[in-house]
Amino acid sequence: MQRTSAVTAFLGALIAVAASTGPAAADRDKDKVGHENIQVGPRPFYLVDKMTDGPLKNALAQCKKGPFARTNFSIGHRGAALQFPEHTLESYEAAIHMGAGIVECDVTFTKDAKLVCRHAQCDLATTTNILTTPLASTCAVPFTPASGNTPAKAMCCTSDLSLAQFKSLKAKMDSFNPAAQTPAEFQGGVPTFRTELYNTGATLMSHKESIALNDSHGVNFTPELKEAEGKPEAVNQVFPGGQTEYAQRMIDEYKEMGINPNRVFAQSFNPADILYWLQHEPAFGKQAVWLESRDANVDPADPDDPGLVSGPTLQQMVAEGVKIVAPPMWYLVKAQGDKIVPSKYAQKAKAAKLDIITWTLERSGRIVEDVLEGGNNYYFQSTDGSHGSQAIFNDGDYMTTLDVLGREVGIRGIFSDWPGTVTYYASCMGLK
Repeated sequence: MQRTSAVTAFLGALIAVAASTGPAAADRDKDKVGHENIQVGPRPFYLVDKMTDGPLKNALAQCKKGPFARTNFSIGHRGAALQFPEHTLESYEAAIHMGAGIVECDVTFTKDAKLVCRHAQCDLATTTNILTTPLASTCAVPFTPASGNTPAKAMCCTSDLSLAQFKSLKAKMDSFNPAAQTPAEFQGGVPTFRTELYNTGATLMSHKESIALNDSHGVNFTPELKEAEGKPEAVNQVFPGGQTEYAQRMIDEYKEMGINPNRVFAQSFNPADILYWLQHEPAFGKQAVWLESRDANVDPADPDDPGLVSGPTLQQMVAEGVKIVAPPMWYLVKAQGDKIVPSKYAQKAKAAKLDIITWTLERSGRIVEDVLEGGNNYYFQSTDGSHGSQAIFNDGDYMTTLDVLGREVGIRGIFSDWPGTVTYYASCMGLK
């Protein structure tokens, strides 16, 4: 049997099982944080070995023999995107094997109003092989080769394809070669801290397929409703009710598949989506996650200063019923001398009685390359010395940062591009 046919049959069977009713479905509704044989891979051991000597390194080193357990503290960011093409069957399976208790599907849509897992509506030129297939003719911006100082470009959108056309594509690492002269060359440019080892044509997923896969392993869900970037008019063209119908459709798929709302952490950067779920789907809305990133230029000492940001403040969102906020890591910590400590934002969020989830560990490669050798690392900008004191010194400070977030800030979970690192830490520290 061909690989494509086997995968299609496997995913179809998963959806059929997930849609069943009766005692099995009732059992499935429970939060299943299992204790199967989790494999975290070599990376967390490498990071522990690279840590600065001290009590934390000693404590984490004691856990090298495991066992490691699935944990909701570990959230698979687009699966396991450090090494696998994001939002694919292969990436999701890797995250599941590494103990992620929750796995993310970024939700966007096709022209026939089907929901699919892609980080952005119009990222197909950089995340799939579309430019080297006949579907390149559907691209909103056709491939244009580099010329002089103008980089190569292309833009291809899920909203210009049917679900069947979308599923016919193969995924690759999110990248492009700005100097490309041909569509094939445009497929290159993978960052050096990632790998092309698994860049062999990974399997794209519909939202329902991701639900079925996670559910078959007892893994919980954090779908992010993506805005219609690139072609913002598409949401109204595809959904007669516009953004609210789109937001409802995402929740409906969990209801159709019999998923307990307590297992679903719906996310959005758009406060209107969160408020819609709170008002119209309160069983899901009560643990909806407000992705907080109101202004990339906020003061790291106090990102919630209303004079520096646009949009609602933490207190305003709490007053509307929001219970979980998810800012980037650098909002939550700062350097104090050579130590990493909780930020004023973290203190405000806890004072507001908000649960905190944060993003994204291991999204940007090696600390040594990105921070210590003059790079500009978005995720460590409040501790890397760019705002004064420096508290990042080696690759092991991934673990140091994670420990401050876990024990001092008190986050309930963290997105990671390599969930095994977080699983190792959580298992060692007894976090569920």
